[in-house]
Amino acid sequence: MGPPLPNSLELVIWGPIERADLPGLLARVCGRLQGSGAQLVVCDVGAVAADAVAVDALARLKLAAQRNGCQVRMLGASEELSELVAFMGLEDVLRA
Repeated sequence: MGPPLPNSLELVIWGPIERADLPGLLARVCGRLQGSGAQLVVCDVGAVAADAVAVDALARLKLAAQRNGCQVRMLGASEELSELVAFMGLEDVLRA
């Protein structure tokens, strides 16, 4: 992924992501965010399938980050995932 940016937290998310995985994924992300001082969360989503569960997971991650004062950026999103995010009207929320 390269050297981390100042005040950033890097996450690698891989799939497939099942709906049952969402609570655990969010608990791990929230655990890493608390006390981290991060202002930006960079999510490597290059190995995430383009489906509704993945977009749901990313939207929840964005909400958790926002509650901790962080922004979220996707890295390595496939064209299909980017198109699905846009189709769902979340391109302004989940930016690449």
